[in-house]
Amino acid sequence: MAKLELHFLLLVVLVLISVHYKPVMADSIAGTSFIKSSCRATSYPALCVHSLSSYATKIQQSDKQLAQAALSVSLARARSTSVFVSKMTKVSGMKPRERQAVKDCVENMGDTVDQLGKSIQELGRVSRRAKKSHDFMWHMSNVQTWVSAALTDESTCVDGFGEHAMDGDVKGAIKSRVVSVSKVTSNALALVNRFAARHRAATATTSMP
Repeated sequence: MAKLELHFLLLVVLVLISVHYKPVMADSIAGTSFIKSSCRATSYPALCVHSLSSYATKIQQSDKQLAQAALSVSLARARSTSVFVSKMTKVSGMKPRERQAVKDCVENMGDTVDQLGKSIQELGRVSRRAKKSHDFMWHMSNVQTWVSAALTDESTCVDGFGEHAMDGDVKGAIKSRVVSVSKVTSNALALVNRFAARHRAATATTSMP
């Protein structure tokens, strides 16, 4: 009898788990499909899908959530890289030019973190249900400007190590990390632009007589 009750209880638990997780799984599958489709608009689609897949349930099929997640990924990597580059200033044995390039990169990555942080906050103020389309586009213009500036700062950091005289391990380590950040930032900008373009298209359609 006790064995039967245990089997029954186990069955009830499994049913409850199934009922609870089915919607979650459905959201995750839909979100993953949406991410894969949207990432085709980026320069690094495979990286885009890989870096955003864990956000699938939250993103579902929202262009805004997709752009927000992409910016969050970029900011997290930029912060990590900024800390790493700062530590590199303490490495001994660097050539003067290389040390100066590292210091410049610290500043560049600090600016990148600030700009990505502001872009996330600004995107959070965007509403697709805004009464005036120009309000939406004003916010989006700010986001695009800051993400573009972050991408420029990342490129400036990498360019600072472009001289042939700089061939040390520090150069390679920093360039590798910053290039990785610039790729996810590029993807984030593409998804931000996609969000803005789709909103414009939808607004134009609804305003047609």
